[in-house]
Parts: sequence; structure tokens; C-alpha cells
Amino acid sequence: MSLPAQFHDIAKRVNNWGRWGAEDEIGTLNLITDEVVRTAAATTVRTGLRIPLALPLKEDGVQTGLIPGRVNPLHSMVQINQELFGPGTVATSDDAVTMGLQAATHWDALTHASHSGKIYNGRPAATITAHTRARFSGIEKARHIVSRGVLLDVARARGVDRLAGDHAVTPEDLDAAEELARTRVRAGDIVLVRTGQIQTYLAGDKHAYGYPSPGLSVRTPEWFHARDVAAVANDTLTFEIFPPEIEDLWLPVHALDLVEMGMLQGQNWNLEELSTACAQEGRYAFLLSAMPEPFVGGTGTPVAPVAIL
Repeated sequence: MSLPAQFHDIAKRVNNWGRWGAEDEIGTLNLITDEVVRTAAATTVRTGLRIPLALPLKEDGVQTGLIPGRVNPLHSMVQINQELFGPGTVATSDDAVTMGLQAATHWDALTHASHSGKIYNGRPAATITAHTRARFSGIEKARHIVSRGVLLDVARARGVDRLAGDHAVTPEDLDAAEELARTRVRAGDIVLVRTGQIQTYLAGDKHAYGYPSPGLSVRTPEWFHARDVAAVANDTLTFEIFPPEIEDLWLPVHALDLVEMGMLQGQNWNLEELSTACAQEGRYAFLLSAMPEPFVGGTGTPVAPVAIL
């Protein structure tokens, strides 16, 4: 089934292919310049309060088996108090883990989605193989993700703790959250969109967390494109509304953000503590460090983001 005309119309309006040259592999991360970090991001730090945004990496994580191979972390001890150099010497313990790179709090690389046989910047999707992995735009190319973060607390702006499962976050919702934040999203910002959905997982119901789920509408990529946002993350499993708002059009926001715009997106970010802190301080902008693990050729990566107020 081909993608509908509505999708292709939006894709044309947000397309960034060639904007930073034919060889570009990082897309909108180009918008995080030294000047943005120095004058916009670093100057947001006032108290030094540090708020972690990652879920714990554990075997009973958010994954339910819906996506084959995306396993929660399987953590094993490979040596325990082993005296490698003989009795009475210093002992060490080591462990190993097997997990899906997008199992918990993570970034999707630009190669995580494709459509019509293409990935970001018009490269063939066939450049992703079992041998080479992601030959272009692997997550290791996103070398430093530090910028001004802005929390768009859509749930709080709508006066609820958590959006309903069938709520598609619209540009109008983002406008309202921006008004609550009393700051305008600008070029190079990393936007965090809070729906409150992660509360269901934190309460112990990971199945309800994943389905049904509020999330971003197919209309939101144009909002982010107009403001030159560098990356977007939220507190849901699927990022966009699930089931989809347009029947039989699955993951259109993934395709528009990652493929057309070249904009990283993140999922399973715990924004609850940050929401409380921002409301208490009356400010929603902060320094955000969200460095990817540099898996060469990876189509995603675990991340342990920290917001610094």
C-alpha cells in the first residue's frame, strides 16, 4: 500500500535533503552551533539542579515483545570477585548485557525509519545491511547532543496529569505549552514533549503504557520544521499517537521526522520530575545533555539525558 497524498504533501514542506549539503549525515543537529550552546543553552543554568530523565535499565523494562528482537536488558555477571592475579590480590567483578538499542530511554537514529526505499538525504535504504549496519547516518555520527532544552508540558497546559490514550498532540497543543513555558522555541533547541503517559509504566502497567497511547500528530513535523528544532523527545513508547490517527498510515511521524527532516526523535523519556521542577521554578528552558552511545552503524542508542536548571 502506497503512502497517501496527504503524507507526501507534508513531506515536501518539511524536507531538508541537501540543506546542509549532499554529504550531510546528521540533519537538524547542524542547528546546534557553538553559538547556540554558548549563548542559548549554557546561560539557562541558574541553580545547578540536575534532573535525570532516563528509565532504569532492567530486565522488566518497557518492552512487551511487540517488536521482535527489541529485548529488555538481559544483565549477566561474567565474573564475581575474581582474583585474576592469584589469592589475596585485588578482585574484580564484571558484567555483560544484551538489549535492544531502543529498548528503554533512547534516541532513534535517522536510519531507524525509511520510506519509498529512501533514508535521510535521499540515500538508498538498501545501504542498511546486516554486514555494514547503517552505512550512513549511524547514531555514532551524532557525536555531541548538548543544547538548550525546552519542556513543552502539553498535559499541564491542558490541565491534566496525563493525556487520554486517543489524544493526538497538535500544533495548537504545542502553542499552548509554549505559552505556559513563557519562552519561544527557537533554532537549535531540543524539545521535550510531555504527555504524562509514562505514569502508566511507572505505576507498573507497561501494557497500558504502550497501547493505546497519546503521541505526536502527523501535523507536528511542520511545527518543528518552522522553528528549526534540532531534536524532539517525549514520554511515550511509540512517540506518535498509537493507534495512528489516519487509518492504515502507520508511523508517519517517524518517516517525516527522521527521513524527510533529518531530525532525531527520542522515546521513553521520564519527564515527570522535570515537569514538577519547571512548574515550581516557573521556567521551562534548561541545559540538556543527551549524549548518544556511539554504536557504529547503530539505528538507535540508549541515552541517559540530564536536564540542568
